[in-house]
Amino acid sequence: MSSQCFDLSKDVWGELWISLSSLLRSYTAAHGLHRDSQATVQLDEDRIMVSHGSRRLELERTGAEVNWKREDGSKGALQFTAAGRLSGPAGEEEMDMAAETWAREIMQ
Repeated sequence: MSSQCFDLSKDVWGELWISLSSLLRSYTAAHGLHRDSQATVQLDEDRIMVSHGSRRLELERTGAEVNWKREDGSKGALQFTAAGRLSGPAGEEEMDMAAETWAREIMQ
């Protein structure tokens, strides 16, 4: 087996970022089923934008740091952990739980 060197942090944080985007896409779709509507989820290397009507969520990433902002001006900062969770002032949370909460709020 050959030894291969790579930037673990860059690779891991990028993959977690893509996973977060996929979770947001899936959960907004699930929350929109009962009303036959869907959110728009746009993914860039360092930005995710989720919108539905007047509701918006903007996420920006630098390495493991994730800053979020809502349409009402509320905002916060989180950090990906090596375990694939999001850590913030309220503690650690599974990434899918954070995505589901954001999706529910956006699709209300």
